[in-house]
Amino acid sequence: MAGMSLGGGKTAPRLLQDLLLYDPRKLPPSGFNILTDIPVYNEEQGAQIPPPPRIGKGNCRHQWSLKPNQCKLGDDNYRTDDQTVRVLAAYCAICRSHLEMQLDFRGNGRQVKPCPADERPLHHFVYRPELSSPGYPVRTSVEFGDGSAWSDCRRFRCISLECGAELCIHFKPPRLTKDWVDLLTDRSIIKKRAEEAISDDPARFEGFAVPPPLDVLLHSKHYITNPLFNPGKSKKIQGHNKRFLLNVGEQCAGLLEYFGFTREGADWLPPHIEVEKRLPFHDQTSIRIDDAEKELLALISQISEEKQKTKQSWIPDLADRDFQGLLGCLDYQKSIRSRTADYTKNTQEHPFYAGLGAVEDFHDELLMFAYYQQLQQDHVNTPYYLECLQGIAEGRNSEYLQLKIAIEATSDKISRRDIRSAYKELDLHANEVYEDDTIIGTFNSRVTDAPKQEPEMRRALKIIGQDRSSEKIRVVASQDVNNYEQALSFLGATHETSDDFIPPMFAVKKAESHVDEATARRAVILVASHRNSQFLKNFLNTGQIDETDMDVDTAYARFDISERDVVDDELVLVIYNTRITDDPSQLDNLRKALAAIAKSRNSQRLNDFLHTGMISSDHPLSEWPVGLENIGNTCYLNSLLQFYFTIKPLREIVLKIDDYKMPTDKASLNYKRVGSRNVSAKEVLRAQSFVDELRKLFESMITSPKASVTPEPELARLTLLSSDKAEIIRRQSILSPNRPSLGEIAGQPILGPLGPPAPEENEDVEMSDTKFAEQKDNIAIDSDQSAKSDSSSDVTLVEGHEALEDKVSSAYGEAKSIQRNIIEDKENLSPVTEPIKQSSPEYELIPLGETSPSRVNEQTGPPSPAKKNEANVMELTEDIPDFPTPGQTSFSEKVVSPTAMPPKRSPPLPPRPKQVAVTTSNALQEAEVGAQQDVTEVIANFLFQLQCAIQAESVDETGEQIDRVKDLFFGKQKSYTTDKQGKTRTKEEYMSDIKVDVATGPRDIYAALDGAYDEQDVEVGGGVEPQYTSISVLPPVLQIHVQRSLYDREKKAAFKSTNHLELRETIYMDRYMDSSDFDLLERRRQCWRWKREKEFLEQRRDQLLNTATNAGLDSPSSLRCLGDYLRDHSSEKRGARLNFDPLLIQKIEAAAQVVSEELEIIENKLRDLASNIASQFHDLRRMPYSLQSVFVHRGYHNSGHYWIYIFDFVKGIWRKYNDGYVTEVIDKREIFAQEPGDRPATPYFLVYVKDEKKTALVDSVCREPIEPAQQEQDTVMADSGQILELPANEASAYASVTPQQELGVTDSYKSDLWVRGNADWDDTTRAAPVTGW
Repeated sequence: MAGMSLGGGKTAPRLLQDLLLYDPRKLPPSGFNILTDIPVYNEEQGAQIPPPPRIGKGNCRHQWSLKPNQCKLGDDNYRTDDQTVRVLAAYCAICRSHLEMQLDFRGNGRQVKPCPADERPLHHFVYRPELSSPGYPVRTSVEFGDGSAWSDCRRFRCISLECGAELCIHFKPPRLTKDWVDLLTDRSIIKKRAEEAISDDPARFEGFAVPPPLDVLLHSKHYITNPLFNPGKSKKIQGHNKRFLLNVGEQCAGLLEYFGFTREGADWLPPHIEVEKRLPFHDQTSIRIDDAEKELLALISQISEEKQKTKQSWIPDLADRDFQGLLGCLDYQKSIRSRTADYTKNTQEHPFYAGLGAVEDFHDELLMFAYYQQLQQDHVNTPYYLECLQGIAEGRNSEYLQLKIAIEATSDKISRRDIRSAYKELDLHANEVYEDDTIIGTFNSRVTDAPKQEPEMRRALKIIGQDRSSEKIRVVASQDVNNYEQALSFLGATHETSDDFIPPMFAVKKAESHVDEATARRAVILVASHRNSQFLKNFLNTGQIDETDMDVDTAYARFDISERDVVDDELVLVIYNTRITDDPSQLDNLRKALAAIAKSRNSQRLNDFLHTGMISSDHPLSEWPVGLENIGNTCYLNSLLQFYFTIKPLREIVLKIDDYKMPTDKASLNYKRVGSRNVSAKEVLRAQSFVDELRKLFESMITSPKASVTPEPELARLTLLSSDKAEIIRRQSILSPNRPSLGEIAGQPILGPLGPPAPEENEDVEMSDTKFAEQKDNIAIDSDQSAKSDSSSDVTLVEGHEALEDKVSSAYGEAKSIQRNIIEDKENLSPVTEPIKQSSPEYELIPLGETSPSRVNEQTGPPSPAKKNEANVMELTEDIPDFPTPGQTSFSEKVVSPTAMPPKRSPPLPPRPKQVAVTTSNALQEAEVGAQQDVTEVIANFLFQLQCAIQAESVDETGEQIDRVKDLFFGKQKSYTTDKQGKTRTKEEYMSDIKVDVATGPRDIYAALDGAYDEQDVEVGGGVEPQYTSISVLPPVLQIHVQRSLYDREKKAAFKSTNHLELRETIYMDRYMDSSDFDLLERRRQCWRWKREKEFLEQRRDQLLNTATNAGLDSPSSLRCLGDYLRDHSSEKRGARLNFDPLLIQKIEAAAQVVSEELEIIENKLRDLASNIASQFHDLRRMPYSLQSVFVHRGYHNSGHYWIYIFDFVKGIWRKYNDGYVTEVIDKREIFAQEPGDRPATPYFLVYVKDEKKTALVDSVCREPIEPAQQEQDTVMADSGQILELPANEASAYASVTPQQELGVTDSYKSDLWVRGNADWDDTTRAAPVTGW
């Protein structure tokens, strides 16, 4: 709500009140314009933090006085019609500024019924900045006294369509400049001027004294104004006149010339002025002199010596009543209390009145008029205007306003007060940024903890949903499930959520105490019906999830294998792994298919792979990089770590981090600024922990005697999750050492799958839950007793131990108390101990195995026979010896037991585990959620933590830290924006990557980069201005992010663009550089013109080709077909003869020929333009950058698999890093060519390095393997079933393949029969291709 921009207006009295304080020369530092802007008052801050000043320091509180000779006001009743134009001219008797107010009722041709009227008691004016240009410049140079003074013109319009009055308020500076005023009022200047005149002729000036300022002003007024007001008495001013010399003299020659006087020798001739018979004045000289008279009278009135005399001789004609009459507010309805109020006291009006565009003396009914007018003009900010009305109603204690507010509430209007209260009800902060799922999760957790408060919390959630315009929150708040979209929102699913995820989500919703099971079931029914899903229909009918074995025919069909005898086991594995890479969500189904084939063939090779997955490596360990094992959806992290390991300077920083570490004392951290913000000690310590973990991994990657190493879960957590995201994850109820049960369906336990990722927003808040992690909560209570206490937080629904409920409540209250004590330490704020109950699949976590990557997400083996009939209840922690749980489920136990007994009672609520300290298991789970975050977020978090961990080498002008990391990865770019007046604004900022997109179609790397740096139109202040960007500083390591996530507005769903991006191994960045070379910029501008012409021609070609109709015929063909049809029906041979002009066929054929010729011309022109664009910068090759890394993704926009290709500049080869496997790329088409298929692998992130420094920047192989001290023996099962003993140095060449790792093993698996990018195999095995491969 902070920083809102109001678009409402002001009633006429409000505008006039603000007019008294508006001084265009002295706006406040905030830029707030009291005349055109509406103030936003933060009621929450109240009197503790006063609002910023609405007027500038030293501005004038105007005393506007009338200039009758320049006014056109009509009669005293101020009657108006649709031809009325009223003009009021005034000047300030204090600062001498001038004002002209013009009110135009001509209405631009509309029927005008001016305000005020019965239903419209006042004008309600809205500022119209667009009307200030052209023709009404806001700050133009107008010739005043000094020839270059300011002028300020503001235009408004009455929002009533029946009125349509246009108001122009034009401010002008004084005619008499400061220098001229000094000549007429400064005693020392007057004295010097008079003494010089007297000294020239003492005898002649005998008896004359130095005149006082009052006399000088009176004589000057007489000389200047006589030609206008007394033309008959206006005579030539004698240059030797004694009074003239003493009071004016030659020093004031410029003043006289400005008002039209001309020289005649030593004398001055008055200006010739045509006497104007009708007012107002139109002659500019007349207007100048009239202005000068008013200013001189104002100066005269300010002379203290003759104050009493001045008051008698001149009284300003105050314009207050004329202003009110002009704007139709002479006699508006006022409150009774205003008639007795003492306005002489210096009491400040509450900002809420200005918020409504009203004034303090308005009657209640007039306040409601102002409120409704604001809503009509600016309905988006209704919550603020309603808050203003609430505040005024309370201040006035008005029953009338309170009743109106209650009526507004019945029409679902909410105020900012209501919004703040709603967030507070859920223990959230209205000014913080939250995801919808976070708010819903908090609501679910709060309702579970305090079910009696559900109605209040549901109302609060509804208000938040209304404020955020979130259909997802609104559905949860109202529990309305009437269509497919609402069903998805209710379950926490998306369009991409597969059917097999729906039953677990149903179980989660059904388990929530505040959710009606019938509503949850209705949601599943709607999804099943919309998708026509037999799977979901079977689930609804039986409550069972089909887990039967797959038959062999289905298995072969799953792999598209038609010739079973031709395809051997090795090729089956290649196909299997490729299918997993294409669609990781089908892992379980594909393993069933592979198991069925293995069983039918009795294949020891396939069975070994299913159980151990061993694959050998052919490269010497000392000459080949290690792979990184996947520890659970960390394929992107592995690719990222491999890339950064090859950047030699960064690797050296990490390995020698002790030499670079940032001191953590307060003095050192006072000025540490990274990412345009200050960094806290907590963040530095966390970042240093991250780099310490990274160092361990890098050391292991160098010294490991194995072909692959396994990253620590803590490193994955710290890399993938920024501190604020880690805090959110810790609040999820599913975070526990064991995987939680989601309840039961027909006696079968349901466990939550890994849902699709949800977008996150970064919040620069470092959080810690250390204090809560230290509290032990070894307590479990019975589910039947759980409802007895609304305050219980950490509740496990197992049987027995009901007497411990009070202890749970006590522990919860203790934790709340601790949190209140640290509430002021925002950076270190811990969450309340109750974890947020999950309500969407985004944070459902599949449990991770122990240490072997081969068991990631694997859940196999039947449950223990001794416990198969017991309830499946998750154990909260491992340290609860006193209260054993029946039926503990381990990671190796199967999810669904086929022998489980039917349930004797309804499924229990999902357990809500206590918070625990960050253990290996917990870190794994947090890392798995972090793996779902946006690619650029992870890179930004990686670089941010590196910078936080190390010392600065210097700082820039903003205080931003400059260090080795910034020097490596950060450059600068400058944007140029040109306004309508031709003025160009520039803005320079850091950039760590260049964002390009391939949304509109395939393109090469230069075309993609052009999209980031070409000129384009941008929206600025409601208008459109051209803007282009140039690179001012190139980083040595240039990162390019290829944006592929798009949104289909028709389907209302996100999707991934698979358009091909043609890469080049070397690119030249000269064309994008910021340079003073005019030729380079002109080349770029010429290229932009060609592209615009090319776009226009392509649109015209598409029109002529008729591509939009999908008819299959272009325009020439359509015309020829029409001609043939008419020719065939021009005789009676074809039946009824058509009657038409005989020349029509010729005209149609001629038109077809014209269109064909135009198409040919367009095609030739497009070829020429494409050639011109491609060759425009061909000679600019001084800044080469070489391609070093290509991050590749296969899958959907929210799921899939990553791997990376990295080039070895020393050996001149490309390698593919696919989790635990590093292989050489034999055919570069694998990287650079477009892969066939509907979901090809596509580059997501590119890294180019400065060519001249590539060997210093990149070192792809850094290996010094250290053999283990003892020779260990590994065992490998031979085909015959005997056990073979292998020496450790040979066994180390084997690496295990796990189901989770299979999400990308395809292209890493080495087979002599298969080379990726060449879809065949050698002649010895080419008997038959694989169908559909």
